[in-house]
Amino acid sequence: MSRFRIEGGHPLKGTIRASGNKNAALPIIASSLLGDGPLTIRNLPQIGDVKTMLSLIENMGGKLTWLDEHAVTIDNSNIKSISSLPLELCRKVRGSILLAGPLLHRFGEVRLPFPGGDRIGRRRLDTHLIAMQQMGAQVEAVDDIHITAPKRLMGVDLLLDEASVTATENTIMAAALAKGTTIIGNAACEPHVQELCRSLIARGARIDGVGSNELKIHGVDNLGPAEITLGADYIEVGSLIILAAVTGGDVIIEDASPDNLRMILFNLARLGIEVEFVGANSLRVAPGQKLEVRPDYRGAIPKIDDSPWPGFPADLTSVTTVAATQAKGSVIIFEKMFESRMFFVDQLIEMGAQIVLCDPHRAVVVGPNKLLGSKMNSPDIRAGMALLIASLCAEGESTIDNIVQIDRGYERIDERLRALGARIERQDG
Repeated sequence: MSRFRIEGGHPLKGTIRASGNKNAALPIIASSLLGDGPLTIRNLPQIGDVKTMLSLIENMGGKLTWLDEHAVTIDNSNIKSISSLPLELCRKVRGSILLAGPLLHRFGEVRLPFPGGDRIGRRRLDTHLIAMQQMGAQVEAVDDIHITAPKRLMGVDLLLDEASVTATENTIMAAALAKGTTIIGNAACEPHVQELCRSLIARGARIDGVGSNELKIHGVDNLGPAEITLGADYIEVGSLIILAAVTGGDVIIEDASPDNLRMILFNLARLGIEVEFVGANSLRVAPGQKLEVRPDYRGAIPKIDDSPWPGFPADLTSVTTVAATQAKGSVIIFEKMFESRMFFVDQLIEMGAQIVLCDPHRAVVVGPNKLLGSKMNSPDIRAGMALLIASLCAEGESTIDNIVQIDRGYERIDERLRALGARIERQDG
C-alpha cells in the first residue's frame, strides 16, 4: 500500500492550476447514459473516483476516447442492457448511486450494490429512492438496490426531505426525460449541481431555476450530444489556500473560479487567512499571513460551521481544523452532516494540536500549536488532505498511510506540490 513521506517546515512558492470539479465530474459522467450521441467532458480531473466511474461506464459497454489527459468523449451507443453492476467498483465510490436515474430511463430497471465512498458516518439513500418512487418507480432495497419503472417516469411536484446533493442530481437526471414537468423543492444548489444542470441544458434539457433551491424540469423526449468543460474544484482551491497560508508560502492558484469561494474566503478570513485576486480567475496567497482568530462581538469564541450552499462546505471542515491549529486564539469547528468526519483529530492531537472533541460533530481548537511530524493513516479523502497539510507545516518527518484515499479526490497532489517546493515522496510497499 502506498504512503507519503513528508518533511515539513518548508514554505511553498510558485503557481498551481486548480483541477476540474470532482463533484461535478461524477454526475456528468453518469448523465452520459441519458439520450443519444457522444458526450465530451473537458478539464476532467485524473483522480481515483473519476477513474472508477469511467470504469463502470466501460464495464457496461461504453466507449471512451481520450482527446488529451483531461478530456474524454463517452459514447454509450453500444450499451444494450445490463443485469447488475460490479460490486468491487460500486464499493469504491459513493457516486455509483448516480447511475440509478440514467439507467432506469435507459432500461426500465436497474440493480445496484449499495455504494461505497468515504466512511464518515451514515449517508442516507432514502431521499434518492423516495423521489423515484414518487415519479412512478418501484423500489426494493434489502441486499442491494432494485428499481423498476416499466413505463416512462412521470413528472411530479416533490419536496426532498433533505437538501442532498446526490439525491438532487439523481432526481434531476430522472426528471430530464420524464413525461411532464417535475418540480424539485428543497433542492441542493451547490456549484456541481449547477454544472450538471448546465450540461443537460446544453444537450437539450429544459431546466428552470438553476442555482436556486427550487428546480422546474420540463421533461423532453431525448438528449443529444454536447461538449462541456468542468469548472474549478472549489474544495481543492480552499485546501490549497490553507496549505499556502499555514506553510508561510507565496502561491498563485490559477483558474480558481473565485465566484464559488465567497463563503470559503469569508470563513478563512476569520482565521486571518487573506487572498489577493490576480486577474479575472486567479488568486494569490501572499507570505506573512497574520494567522489569528477574529473573535465574535464582545470577545465571544467564533464558530465555523458547515451548511448547504451557499454556506461553508462540509468537505472543508477537516482542512479548516488544521488551519485553526496554526491561528492564535480559540474557535469552534462544527461539522453538522457526518458523525464520523471529525474523528481524525486524534491524529492531530498526537502531533501536538490542542483540540477538544466535544462530541462527534464539534471540536474546540486552541492555537497556535507547534506540530511535530508523526506516523498517520488517511481515513477518508478530506481527512487525508488535512493530515497532508498538517505534515507540511509540522516540524520533522511524517508518513501518511492509505493515501489511496487522497488520490481519490486530489490529482497527483504529490507531484503538483513538489513543483511548489514541498518535500513529499510517494513510497510503495
